Amino acid sequence: MIGFTKTPQAYGLTQGMARIVGVDLPAAVLEGWFRRDELEHLVDRCDRCGQTTRCATWLSGTRAASLPDYCRNKTEIEALSPGA
Repeated sequence: MIGFTKTPQAYGLTQGMARIVGVDLPAAVLEGWFRRDELEHLVDRCDRCGQTTRCATWLSGTRAASLPDYCRNKTEIEALSPGA
């Protein structure tokens, strides 16, 4: 299992953002589309962002084709999406 025990909230938000656009980040790592250190970078970036409440609210009811512009991981996550 891939997880980040030091930053579980950031890991959950990062996974949530990825799921919105159809990306399973742990599977992407296991299948070789994405490296674990790249995932760690996304989680760290999310943890330092300061938009936790905004992201949690956005994720609570959203189905979208793209992530919000304020998401610091938008480019990397969307590049992994099936429609990219």
